[in-house]
Amino acid sequence: MRRRELIMLLGGATAWPLAVRAQRPTVPVIGFLNSRSKFKGEAVAAAFRQGLQYAGYEEGRNVAVEYRWAEDQYDRLPALAVDLATRGVAAIVAGGGAWVAAKKATTSIPIIFTTGLDPVRAGMVKSINRPEANLTGVTFYSGGAIIAKQLELLRELVPNVTEVAMLVHPSSPTAESQMQDAVVAARQNGVALHIVNVAEAPDLDAAFTAIQANALVIMVDPFFDSRPAEIVAGSARRHMPTMYYIREFVEAGGLVCYGASILATYRQAGTYAGRVLAGAKPADLPVVLPTKFELIINLKTAKALGLSVPPTLLVRADEVIE
Repeated sequence: MRRRELIMLLGGATAWPLAVRAQRPTVPVIGFLNSRSKFKGEAVAAAFRQGLQYAGYEEGRNVAVEYRWAEDQYDRLPALAVDLATRGVAAIVAGGGAWVAAKKATTSIPIIFTTGLDPVRAGMVKSINRPEANLTGVTFYSGGAIIAKQLELLRELVPNVTEVAMLVHPSSPTAESQMQDAVVAARQNGVALHIVNVAEAPDLDAAFTAIQANALVIMVDPFFDSRPAEIVAGSARRHMPTMYYIREFVEAGGLVCYGASILATYRQAGTYAGRVLAGAKPADLPVVLPTKFELIINLKTAKALGLSVPPTLLVRADEVIE
């Protein structure tokens, strides 16, 4: 009997660590779905993680993140969204136009989007203050009003502009809406608008060669903002005054930008994801609208283009790069 009791005791001691390990709580998992490539998207992913930390969650400590990058191929997003949904993640952060695929993949998992669209107009949510359903998020773009302001500033900087080209990524879910806004904004500013499609990265050189206009604006899309150096180089090659929508282009040598911060948008998305993990429902979290738009001018580029920046424009600029 003593031998049997000893064996039972030793057996229990062996099983005890396994039982403890089995009882350890598992951390929640967030799905991060984005149309960018992993390499080009690291900056927005880092901003998202900062937002998570603000909300009390740190990747690798009390939350895990499953990243899915579409590598600029929008047709890959539906399968990636379904993959995250079937894994039963606690929430999906959908950026770069990924909200469409995420919304189709699940009606129950909370979705926090980042977008360059008017969320109500796009059919993402029913109301800014009361999104309803399982979606909420952040937008960094205010549609036609911002394009109109960009064209107004561009005309102030380049007074003789009569024709403006717009680079468009045609497969983006936001392309049609932005083109419609741009047509109205161009009419308001008295300039002709030419749409130049860029479907893939190798098409960029041909697109810049094809531009027949006095100036250029860029559609809001991850395809473009993940390639600031290439876009700026193309504009420089054509000696083309270009209005951009985020500061990263101007920091890379672009002429001027007017718009909100994409990184701030992803930080807010991370904070919202943390609130959802803590028990908040997307329907109770109002969509966050941009409150600050930056005007940044690169004087070195202006000089290279032979432009004299009006003092009134310099005074209004949030930042002047010399």
